[in-house]
Amino acid sequence: MSTWFSFLASRGARLDAGGVADFGDPTAELAAARDHAVLVDLSHNALLDVTGDDAIAFLHGQLTNDVQSLPPGAAQWTGWCSPKGRLLATFLLLRGAEGCRLLLPAEIAQAIAKRLGMFVLRSKVKIADASGSVARLAVAGKTAGVIVARHWGFTPDAMRSVEKDGAACIALDAERFVVLVPMDRAPALWEKLAENATPAGPDAWSWSLAHAGIPVIGAATQDAFVPQMANFDLVGGVSFKKGCYPGQEIVARTHYRGILKRRMALAHLAGDARPLPGQSVYSGAFGDQAAGAIVNVAAAPEGGFDLLVVAQIESLDKGDLRWNAPDGPPLEVRERPYASELSSVPLTRA
Repeated sequence: MSTWFSFLASRGARLDAGGVADFGDPTAELAAARDHAVLVDLSHNALLDVTGDDAIAFLHGQLTNDVQSLPPGAAQWTGWCSPKGRLLATFLLLRGAEGCRLLLPAEIAQAIAKRLGMFVLRSKVKIADASGSVARLAVAGKTAGVIVARHWGFTPDAMRSVEKDGAACIALDAERFVVLVPMDRAPALWEKLAENATPAGPDAWSWSLAHAGIPVIGAATQDAFVPQMANFDLVGGVSFKKGCYPGQEIVARTHYRGILKRRMALAHLAGDARPLPGQSVYSGAFGDQAAGAIVNVAAAPEGGFDLLVVAQIESLDKGDLRWNAPDGPPLEVRERPYASELSSVPLTRA
């Protein structure tokens, strides 16, 4: 067990194979994420450092967003696509003075780093896993901004960062913050932040991201969705003004020629059976053919599970989705962030 996990265990964390499972009361932790604020260890996410003289140009030519125009200290959602224009990974990217840091699920980080490295060729670029030296934390909830301001001196604007004593705090929005801190300073910072935030397991963070409409691509959903299917364009994860990148032609054609037939929505599933990312959802209009797939899952404070689901717009609008089988448990569609976009774009077959 690492020193960091030993510290968290001494503070009540229950550990599993992936790191922290929870801090003893998952129900109370989810309620705190909804009502107040939680402090979450993000060790289920890895951190890749991409540095070197050509690092910015390299990433700009690979990712879906405009890395070159991003100033140091700013962050963005960005993705990496296959030649088919489908997401292989989604990142939270923080630009630094000498390169960028990429936060992504640990389960795919090694494979993504290796595959990215295949495209470096003669460029002056180094891709290194910094997860062992940098702790990844999150503060989320209605009072998260107050907690951040109390420690860092102010609350940064959305997708901007502020640094104190080597710890960078990145604001995703007014209620969600990611903190990157050297591992040797992480315990002291954890103690400070935990004075006003409830320590919680990863479900609390996943639930918060789901309610912000942020898709996280993992092993089960790689190469499954064009970015717009997962609403990645709606959260600023795609630039339609930058130059080429893998899959760019398909992503751009989808954007300029019209509406997708699939989009992502927030849904709720009652019961104790937990669905998994990548599992199919069904709709009466499509019979035995799957109408879509689950992107992310988190336990919900009121019980059951909140899901991000990519599905046929027709089925989302009808609200007749079922999990895992045409006659499976029903899903309640709760939010359709794409709905306001429909009137402005013509139809396509994507």
